[in-house]
Amino acid sequence: MIAVDTNILIYAHRGETELHEAAVSRLVALAEGAEKWALPVFCVTEFLRVVTHPRVFNPASGVDRATRFIESIAAAPSCDVVRPGPEFLEILVDTARRAKSRGNLMFDAQIAALCREHGIDTVLTNDRDFERFEPLRVRRLE
Repeated sequence: MIAVDTNILIYAHRGETELHEAAVSRLVALAEGAEKWALPVFCVTEFLRVVTHPRVFNPASGVDRATRFIESIAAAPSCDVVRPGPEFLEILVDTARRAKSRGNLMFDAQIAALCREHGIDTVLTNDRDFERFEPLRVRRLE
């Protein structure tokens, strides 16, 4: 199973980004495909934080526009929004220690730990930091 990282969601949502078309194409393929894929809840909240932030985008996306986008993604029958379960804290600590995570890398560690908890082996991202979280595999937009 593949999880979609925040940056892919941002590229797909914001038409002015360089990878907009590639991200939209990949999300449509996932949404229309039969294979299950995941949307980590942490990526949802980070997406909303980034696209509605006026210092990141001018103009920033409105909350209604941003939430409609995420709701449309999450509504795909093949999409599972994954949330932390009872093993999350233990897996997070192990994941962070093994990758020697600290500071901002802890955010990625929580996504990697969530993927581990749900048996997700691949993340679609253009963030190279995820390469630190073995055995999680990284796929990039082409």
